[in-house]
Amino acid sequence: MEKNKEQQILHYIRLNPYISQQELADKVGLSRPAIAGYISNLTKKGVIKGRAYILHEDAIITCIGTSNFDRKAYSRQKIITGTANPVHFSESCGGVARNVAENLARLGLHATLVSCVGNDKEGTLLLEETRRAGVDVSQVSVMPDERTGTYTTLLDATGEMFIAMANYDILDRLTSAVLAERWSLIASSQAVFLDSNVSAECLTYVIERCRDENIPLYVDPVSLPDAQKLPERLDGVHCIFPNRREAGLLAGMNVETADDCRAAARIIKEKGARNVIITMGAEGLFYSSEEEERTLPSMSTEIVDVTGAGDAFSAGYLFGIVRGETMQQACRLGLAASSIALQSDQSVSPKLHSDLLDAIVSQAGPK
Repeated sequence: MEKNKEQQILHYIRLNPYISQQELADKVGLSRPAIAGYISNLTKKGVIKGRAYILHEDAIITCIGTSNFDRKAYSRQKIITGTANPVHFSESCGGVARNVAENLARLGLHATLVSCVGNDKEGTLLLEETRRAGVDVSQVSVMPDERTGTYTTLLDATGEMFIAMANYDILDRLTSAVLAERWSLIASSQAVFLDSNVSAECLTYVIERCRDENIPLYVDPVSLPDAQKLPERLDGVHCIFPNRREAGLLAGMNVETADDCRAAARIIKEKGARNVIITMGAEGLFYSSEEEERTLPSMSTEIVDVTGAGDAFSAGYLFGIVRGETMQQACRLGLAASSIALQSDQSVSPKLHSDLLDAIVSQAGPK
């Protein structure tokens, strides 16, 4: 009987690490003092840790940022501006942080999402689908008076993005105060992933707190406008993932060649970031760690849709780092995850799995 009550308590804590003892008492059918006794025993056993009833889990990664609804139009021919173009459409759950969290969950890691959605059909679908994929969505705020964020893109006949439009106004409600309320959960993570769609205030808050508390932080600048919101100093950023244009903005220079990537990475590291990975699309990536600098080629694959490929890379890389791989091997896992994403018209490929990732890297051979 006692064991059964413990399991019930743990079940509700997993759903909401911030649940009150009175709420637990009401759900389990015990008095609040009795719940307090169970909580005390579970804490002594090491099953629960922290002020917010954080369960002890392996490799918790918290992803902070966007959850949105993706709408994609695929051109059936070369795009001609100023006239109607024949297309076909698809819709899927998206958002950089949400995509990374789902990719991590599909790779077998415990991913928690900190984000916000509206109280609308898109928000409900996002929560249901993301939860079904294995992501902890208990820290996603539902905003009753806001619309869920949307990302609308037009892709050319090769699957490359022609133009994209984003409405992330709801993210203004994800403030540093909201993050502070969830910080005990965030601080218990083995790593934190942050996308720059959030406000400049939130970016600075997370970077500074991760720096002060020595929490490994991984940052995706996302886009040129979002990269501009990053603080001048990047102390506290363990690794940042800009593309060439974003790296150029952060470094204050034009970035085209591998030598340009090397120069830009050094400038970004002078700003405080410990490691820099500059993605170069079909040309692969350049990484600069504390020990080495190197260019890695992309893995050849059929391109159906480029949307979500960068998010898959971030997840594959984090998967490798958490697993204890070298930076080079983690980058190769990221490239493999990206190649899987490119073959899907969904923002997260349902085929992604750790065994498939390892197989692709193994087949590619040593570099």
